[in-house]
Amino acid sequence: MGAIKNFLARFAQAKTVSRLEMVTQYGEGYYAWNGKLYKSDIVREAIRPKARAIGKIVGKHILTKENGDIKVNPRPYIKFLLEEPNPYMTGQMLQEKMATQLMLNGNAFALVVRDDAGLPCEIYPIPAGAAEALYDEHGDLHIRFTYLNGKSNTFLYSDLIHLRRDYAERDIFGESQVEALAPVMECVGTLDQGIMKAVKNSGLIRWLLKFNTSTRPEDVKAQTKHFVDTYLSTESETIGAAGVNANVDAIQIDPKDIMPNKTLMKELRDRVYAFFNTNEKIVTSSFTDDEWNAYFEAEIEPDILQFTNAWTQRLFSRRERAGGNRIVFEASNLQCASIQTKLALVSMVDRGALTPNEWRATMNLAPVEGGDKPVRRLDTEVVDKP
Repeated sequence: MGAIKNFLARFAQAKTVSRLEMVTQYGEGYYAWNGKLYKSDIVREAIRPKARAIGKIVGKHILTKENGDIKVNPRPYIKFLLEEPNPYMTGQMLQEKMATQLMLNGNAFALVVRDDAGLPCEIYPIPAGAAEALYDEHGDLHIRFTYLNGKSNTFLYSDLIHLRRDYAERDIFGESQVEALAPVMECVGTLDQGIMKAVKNSGLIRWLLKFNTSTRPEDVKAQTKHFVDTYLSTESETIGAAGVNANVDAIQIDPKDIMPNKTLMKELRDRVYAFFNTNEKIVTSSFTDDEWNAYFEAEIEPDILQFTNAWTQRLFSRRERAGGNRIVFEASNLQCASIQTKLALVSMVDRGALTPNEWRATMNLAPVEGGDKPVRRLDTEVVDKP
């Protein structure tokens, strides 16, 4: 907290230039559309596959030297920072949280805390209710975050990891998902309430008496009670037979008759899925290799690239980046492949294109000693001899 207080003391003279409202959720109870996207089961199931996939990517510190030599995780403190960004979560948890905020808000923020030597030592996600862009008298950009409890903090933008989605009209922030998704979520909320009422009523209402003439409320109640006592009671002498006069129609209610239209429900669900660039097969994990790879390339891979660039920019100075330092998030374990396809990759090991441990990772096997060195079959050789 000392590092955060030091940040706050530097930003007394700031001028507000823009404001972003974030999507948040608070309180208990079932979902009803009121701006709380994450309360919706449809929204949650639409974004969960991507968030879980982003959590599986593995961050590594790559150092490329001038002679072309490559070293992986040469600095232990960077390696541990990627694996354990703070005392409360692992790298996987941080990545999932950032991906979820990005999908809901169009923005995701994390604070990079540095030690006395200026080296990054901790990373904390910032689940704020609102964010404001501020410039101080020197023209430096800061972001003021307002939390659900009313408190706020302001941080220098260069100390923040900022991910954006639908980055179009705003200078700093990505576009909020609320305006585009609000109309369909209104319909989803209405249908959800209709389903709940239908389920409750289906357990109580079995018959509907339709009176064809004007009847006083007390007479309607009395005749309904008479119908129940005479024909629906277990002690009835009519043995399941019912008779009504011409002024009353007795209609039996089937539970499916009071349920909302299934076609409409599917159309609304598909619209939400399409908004998040997913589909039913991705959500239910019934996809094929090609279907997952198409989803990966269209939806997940661009965000992995954004993670790579954002982490590299904030964890290394320009001089360090010029010296070949960068963060790379590997996604090899996200590539969907059948067991036959994975087994066929062994030919890449024979040719030195994959190391044995890289191939073992695709099979969810632990690495082996010496497996990080490329191997090559003796009957293959570099073509450089006459």
